[in-house]
Amino acid sequence: MRLGLILGDQLSFELASLGALDPARDALLMAEVMGEARYVPHHPQKIVLIFSAMRHFAQALRERGWQVHYVALNADGNSGSIAGELQRWQQALGAAEIHLTECGEWRLEQALRDAGLPLVWHRDNRFLCSREAFARWAQGRTQLRMEHFYRGMRKRCGLLMEPDGQPAGGAWNFDGDNRKALPRGLHGPFAAQFEQDAITQAVVTLVRQRFSDHYGALDGFDYPVTHGEAQQLWQHFLDFSLAAFGDYQDAMAEDEPYLFHARISAALNIGLLDVRRLCEDVETAWREGRVPLNAAEGFIRQLIGWREYVRGIYWLRMPEYAGLNHLGNDRPLPAFYWTGRTRMRCMEQAIGQTLQLGYAHHIQRLMVTGNFALLAGIVPAAICEWYLAMYMDAFDWVELPNTLGMVMHADGGYLGSKPYCASGRYIQRMSDHCKACSYKVEQVIEEDGCPFNALYWHFLMRHRPQLSANPRLALIYRSLDGMTASRRDAVWQRGQSLLARLDAAEAL
Repeated sequence: MRLGLILGDQLSFELASLGALDPARDALLMAEVMGEARYVPHHPQKIVLIFSAMRHFAQALRERGWQVHYVALNADGNSGSIAGELQRWQQALGAAEIHLTECGEWRLEQALRDAGLPLVWHRDNRFLCSREAFARWAQGRTQLRMEHFYRGMRKRCGLLMEPDGQPAGGAWNFDGDNRKALPRGLHGPFAAQFEQDAITQAVVTLVRQRFSDHYGALDGFDYPVTHGEAQQLWQHFLDFSLAAFGDYQDAMAEDEPYLFHARISAALNIGLLDVRRLCEDVETAWREGRVPLNAAEGFIRQLIGWREYVRGIYWLRMPEYAGLNHLGNDRPLPAFYWTGRTRMRCMEQAIGQTLQLGYAHHIQRLMVTGNFALLAGIVPAAICEWYLAMYMDAFDWVELPNTLGMVMHADGGYLGSKPYCASGRYIQRMSDHCKACSYKVEQVIEEDGCPFNALYWHFLMRHRPQLSANPRLALIYRSLDGMTASRRDAVWQRGQSLLARLDAAEAL
């Protein structure tokens, strides 16, 4: 007989390794192991999501006739690692082969490849671009720009394309229409919620007992844990949010964590949704006139453009990519990232909801928590670990390139053409956080001035040798040079003071 391994982020009935096996004579293995739950301090709700979804998927597989050997976290004999469980069950069952799908993390895949087992690997067919296809696309290119990759994916998939081969609406990208601040009085729809069944309740109890030392709230878990629930969440987005998603996808608002975002990335990344179906649904909604083109294009770009692109970068450049630190950052992650206790209102809101929900949308991650880490010179590995631990949708293949490359510019521009740095003015423009902040966004060098302001200019000054030749930063450096010498010195000193306070473990 043969044994198939299904990991916690591979909960798809169409998984390639499942298709290679026969339920009449082969068996499946699923295992909750401490090694995967603790290698970073994952948010308790993230652990609940994966364990509960795994248990529901195992039940569904059994209903489809599969023999599933399921190892719960507290089961007798649990070795604590995926490789250990494979070795244990391969010996117990006498399996001649172990079939498995490519992992989402280099670390785990390498551990399995080094385990000395009779493994038969299958391509992860949940993605539209294979590792090999991305490597072929990248070969010979001096720059791997997402926009070029995305256009190729659009043509290949036929999404939002006209019969003459041109993009719908005459343009490939409508990002310029997708940066509106939220008008006063406009609120996102009520969030879809899912009640905990007996399986999820049991997992919540287990996680409360075994992971009480992990940061993040456990009460209020309401994520979808089955394919049916994930489809309900997706339909809720199509019905109530997609039409406004394009305009306001970059907006932030007080105590509105979701606004018009889909909140489906966690379900998608563990296999409860299929990217092909999502894209088809969005295109259909546009062609039927239910959503504007900028919303449809912006969402599809996130799926077949950015999501597939960062996965390609990850597998093309690992493992050396994880160790890059182009700007030479050496500052540890401030403690308030784990507690949310800071006077900076935007940071308090983004971190607070992250601790409460395991969620923050892409602008909160890129332009608030990520922007601060960039400006403050945080060690890339430290902020990467925080993102991987804190977010429900974070797996290494998607988190690492986004954080190390796009957020921290630690790859020197391999992924992003410029650092995504900004002062408090950007946050003021895209949110209402500054109104309730202890700091004044109009001030730079004063004691009550927004820390983002001085740190922004300090970042540009201290990294001028690495960044001044970047044409996308030329205007900013001209503005810096336009300051008087005394003003630049005062800004530098204010930045130095803020960094010294971080070094002294103060919460700004």
